[in-house]
Amino acid sequence: MGRIIVEQHVTADGFVAGPNGELDWVDDSVSEPGPMVDQALAELEHADAILLGATTYTMFIGYWPLPVAKRDPLAEPINRLPKHVVSSTLDEAPWGHHAPATVETGEPADIADRLKARYERDIILWGSLHLASALLEAGRVDQLRLRVAPVAIGRGTALWDATLMPRHLTLVSATPLPTGQVTLIYDLV
Repeated sequence: MGRIIVEQHVTADGFVAGPNGELDWVDDSVSEPGPMVDQALAELEHADAILLGATTYTMFIGYWPLPVAKRDPLAEPINRLPKHVVSSTLDEAPWGHHAPATVETGEPADIADRLKARYERDIILWGSLHLASALLEAGRVDQLRLRVAPVAIGRGTALWDATLMPRHLTLVSATPLPTGQVTLIYDLV
């Protein structure tokens, strides 16, 4: 049975974007060869699929399947792995010249259960804040990976929906990187 892994880049003060969705605080170490990319590539070796919400899917198709992303070390596994997009508005989810993503409709918890039964290894959920919060609230998230950037922005988009109930986490690892970032991995209790 697969695991749902929620992975998110976050500022040291807990924001995933600025007040207007800005991501200018994310530095190039997330896509250039080096410790952050090496860590992400190693984790992708244990993944069977990628799970996205419709908004994150729209952001991703503006980069990952395009020729400009070919030099990005993460492009090959991201383009190769099966992708599932949770959406009530999309009819299809093309992925450039690669296999299209599968559009998943229905309750997020039911979708997560189907995917966990289908895949044996990790299902990585990037971005997709509402979807991640819904799955966390429904008890379907197995692990949380936070890539904490050494920056504070003071205000912006919070990592979780405000209505999220408290959750206990078990620290699996805390890995500081030479870039100043820290990767925190938590299992959910």
